[in-house]
Amino acid sequence: MAIRITEECITCGACEPECENKAISEGEPTYIIDPDKCTECVGIADTPKCAEVCSVDCCKPDPKRVESYEQLLAKWQKLHPGKTATKGLRK
Repeated sequence: MAIRITEECITCGACEPECENKAISEGEPTYIIDPDKCTECVGIADTPKCAEVCSVDCCKPDPKRVESYEQLLAKWQKLHPGKTATKGLRK
């Protein structure tokens, strides 16, 4: 499932540069995550990087965008053609 940013966001901007998929952008009034680009960092990291750096814990799984690991990995591969996933790989 994609990550979403809740209304508790204080617009500090810490999450945006952490997203290698460029899924996070400044919205009004809070930052937003494009669910079509969010892979929960599958392929890049073992846990969602945005959630790791969020000082107010507002990066949460989006229950409206449930995706399997395989779907998240396929999305990452589409966003990063020619690259090999190195992190967040489940066995």
